[in-house]
Amino acid sequence: MSSSLPSHERWGRLDAKRVLVRADLNAPVAATNGVLTVTDDFRLRQCVPLLQDLQSRGADVVVCTHFGRPAGHVVDEYRVTPLRQRLNELCPGVTLLENLRFFPGEEANDYNFGATLIDGFDYYINEAFGASHRAHASIMVPPTLVPSAAGPNLQRETETLLSLLQSPFRPFVAIVGGAKVKDKLALVRVLSEKADTVIVGGGMAYTFALAEGRSIGESLVDESFVDECAELLSTGRVLIPHDARGLRSGQSFGRGGPDPVVNFGANIPSDSMGLDIGPESASQFVKVIETAATILWNGPMGVFEDPRFIQGTAAIARAVAASSASSVVGGGDSVAALQSLGLHDEVSFVSTGGGASLELVEHGDLPGLRALRESPWNS
Repeated sequence: MSSSLPSHERWGRLDAKRVLVRADLNAPVAATNGVLTVTDDFRLRQCVPLLQDLQSRGADVVVCTHFGRPAGHVVDEYRVTPLRQRLNELCPGVTLLENLRFFPGEEANDYNFGATLIDGFDYYINEAFGASHRAHASIMVPPTLVPSAAGPNLQRETETLLSLLQSPFRPFVAIVGGAKVKDKLALVRVLSEKADTVIVGGGMAYTFALAEGRSIGESLVDESFVDECAELLSTGRVLIPHDARGLRSGQSFGRGGPDPVVNFGANIPSDSMGLDIGPESASQFVKVIETAATILWNGPMGVFEDPRFIQGTAAIARAVAASSASSVVGGGDSVAALQSLGLHDEVSFVSTGGGASLELVEHGDLPGLRALRESPWNS
């Protein structure tokens, strides 16, 4: 499927042509001396090679992006000013439009808004893999109106993730974490059919533990999914933690604190909650990862933002980074964990799109990819 995505390479010289690039520059910002500045420019830097290539071909390059969640209203804190400043430092001469999500028509996939956005442009490139699971106007409408292409990063993300499903080197080990089981259960189901082992951690693992008949105390759980978790466990390919680390009930977590961490075995007492995988589970998971030829990791093993509960996620991150396997890491929390441990450059591929990567693995396609493939200008 990915090979059918159109490339901008076919356009050749672009002298006096205007090109609109839909990027995902939704980067974190923070105030420095009262001025908002970008604190992590990874997504901006990823886009620069394409922008420079277009400029070298003579194009007038304009970029559009979403930023935060202003919900169709102009919100000053979500103006793209800090993004524009950093982008101009990285790639001078590129114009960045104001936040797409200031306009209700963007998230409503309004045709008229999309048509207005592309008006006056000769070409369109979707380089926003992280937004391509959204059927929004800037993603869906331009390919119907002008010659369109997939940017190189979107191509690379798509090809890398789909290769995991179509022809992975084996053993293929998938690691899925995160808080809510409902958000990842469909992904676990797909991966249980594709991977040799699916390691499950994070808050979602406690629903699986309940499905085994274990006590989980006051840990995060969604009892409406217990039967589905039991069904997945019955495949023999889903591996869950069998010990945990956490706190007694009523104690605070998330940013650290003085409350002592408690180690639990297979069962968590009724007055306690699990917040990280335990050391025995971490050791077991690492041994499985060490056997892998292909690794997909999406989601932390616990509340890693709290330094008391980063051990499980750190163990997984170090094992993935040390592995000689082909390793793909997606999802903001997993990437953030890698970065915090200085391991960002030690894996084979880091996906810029958390939700998009999950949806592509789960469904094998995305609305934004379909829009490019089905563009009447690409026949």
